[in-house]
Order: sequence, then C-alpha cells, then structure tokens
Amino acid sequence: MAPELKEEIRAKALEVGFATARFTRAAPVAGAARDLAGYLEAGCHGDMGWMAEHADRRGSPQVLWAGARSIVVLGENYGPGRDPLASLGAADRGHISVYARGRDYHDVLKKRLKTLARWMVERCGGEVKVFTDTAPVMEKPLAGRSGLGWQGRHTNLVSRQFGSWLFLGEIFTTLEIEPDPPMVNHCGQCRSCETACPTGALADGRIDPRRCISYLTIESKGHIPAGLRPLIGNRIYGCDDCLAVCPWNKFASPTGEPAYLPRAELMAPRLADLAQLDASGFRELFSGSPIKRIGRDRFVRNVLIAIGNSPDAGMAAVAIRLVADPSPLVRGAAAWAVRRLLPSDAAGRLAIIRLGVESDPDVRTEWVN
Repeated sequence: MAPELKEEIRAKALEVGFATARFTRAAPVAGAARDLAGYLEAGCHGDMGWMAEHADRRGSPQVLWAGARSIVVLGENYGPGRDPLASLGAADRGHISVYARGRDYHDVLKKRLKTLARWMVERCGGEVKVFTDTAPVMEKPLAGRSGLGWQGRHTNLVSRQFGSWLFLGEIFTTLEIEPDPPMVNHCGQCRSCETACPTGALADGRIDPRRCISYLTIESKGHIPAGLRPLIGNRIYGCDDCLAVCPWNKFASPTGEPAYLPRAELMAPRLADLAQLDASGFRELFSGSPIKRIGRDRFVRNVLIAIGNSPDAGMAAVAIRLVADPSPLVRGAAAWAVRRLLPSDAAGRLAIIRLGVESDPDVRTEWVN
C-alpha cells in the first residue's frame, strides 16, 4: 500500500473519533503464545474459562483469520477528568472503576470500528474484520508491537500521550500495510503500580488475577476468598489503583467522548441503596453499562463486602436484611458483613436465628468460620 493511503487511514480514524491509530503485521507477537500457555497451565485465568477455550486462536491473528495480512490498532481515550481514586474509603459509598462509570465502551468502540472498516474497503479495497476485547485477540501485545504504547508492570498498556487510559480495538485487513515501529518500554525502574496494588497481585511485570480486585469483583462467579475481602475496601466493581498511580498519566488528558463521561449516580453511589436492588432494579440502573453483565447477585455480593469493610456498625442492618436472600452468593456475603460489623454483638446472631437461616450452609460457613 502506498504510504499516502496509510496516512489517509490514520487521518480517517481520528476523524471518526479514535484518539490514536497504529499499524502492525497480522503475525504472532514473539513470545505471546508461550506466555499465554504458561499462564493457563498455572491456572491463573481462574473462572475465565473463555481464555483457555480459544487459546490457539489467541496465539496468532492468522489462526483467527487466515486471510489477515495487516492490523490497524486503534485506541480511544477514556481518561478521567478528576482523581479516579477520590471515592476510595468512603464509609457509606461504593467505588466503581473509571471505565464502568459511563456507557459500555464496547458499543461505542464497535460502532466506530465498523465505520472506519467500511470506509477502508470503499477507499482501499480488500476485506476487513473488526474486533474488540470480546474476541480472542491478544490486544495489548499487538498494540505494543504497533507502537501505540507498551505493556507496563501492571500488565496494561501505557501510552506516552494517554497514560493508562486507553480502550483498544482492531481492524484486521487483507491489505499489505507497512507496519509502524514498536514502542520502547519506558517503565524504567518505576514500580508504583506494583506497590499500589491492594492485594499484592502484581510482581515483576506479571499479574495473578486470582488476587486482582478487578477479577474478584467482575470475573469471579463464586464466593470471594475470605482472606482477600478486607483488602477490597469499598471497591464494588473493578479497581484502578495500579492504573491511577502510573507517572505517565501526567501527560494524559480527560476524555472528550460524552459516552465515557461518568454518570452522576455512579460516581460514589450509596451502598445502602445498591444493596436493595432486585434483579429488575439492577437491570434498570445499569442499562447500557458494562456492569450489567455480571448480574444482580454478583454485584450485590460486592456491595455487601464493601458494607462489611465499612467502619460504621450501623450498616449491619442493611446486611441483616439480605441474610435470607434467594441467592447463596448474597446470603454468604451478607452473613460475613454482619459478623464483621457486629463481631461481639449478639444482635447479629439473634437476627440470623430469627430469620431461620442459621443452618443454611452459605450463612453458616461465613458466620461460624
């Protein structure tokens, strides 16, 4: 492809709303498939079974699509306009990850990918396929090789221009496009992200998702390990600590995309209000939000853990009301929260007895242990 056509694609990407666009070959990233195999063999993917199901397709873009020759790697800036950690530790409030405070980025990103892809076919020919992180694509290694950024010690992408706040998408094409040079890793000796991780999930540029709060509050389908619950604090969906402390964020700018701006009701929502959500109320509140995909039970489980971590014993009344909830996830988390808030108070035990759930296995496990 002529260099001027490549630059036309880049310019068009910015015109349709992407913050940055780079190009790379549709070939395996050196070492990525090997690292993924070791990761899966060690069981680090936990409940994320989808990672193992398509491991062969993740390892090489051309296994995913044999006709692909080049990849356009695209980034969207979702940088926060205020301190992303401001609501941490608020006794009666929940803390939600920056990316989930606005609309579901998948919807916005895929629409833009399709717009750009159609234009590419009309202008340059060839065939195209678009992908977001819902497909088995190793986005961060590809983005690193394209020069969009590099994988920091927190394992996420870091950009010299946008810091740690980029959503990624890809357009695979049959066109032969000259690749951009890769980005050099600029982390140096900095370990701010590793130090900031509340659960010690990061070490030597690797992550153990089974200790990661984002994994625990989003991907984990069962009871969160008791030893990790106090470390979660009031984080009810995701965790930004390792991203937020990255020094490269000093060059980042707030997003200008309205869809990524935070909804007021998700900035620091009241835990007591969230705990009262039934399935219908949950769907209504989180319509169009990425939070919707984890469902009401997992979400309320997270809320109850935050309530249990509150220094306010008065929050126990909220948890007591949920000890008899139909969901075992909610019952267990509610019993744990009651025990945390009323450790030596007979009121908690009496309430559980009165509800007739003292023999329920999920309640008993949390109350007795």
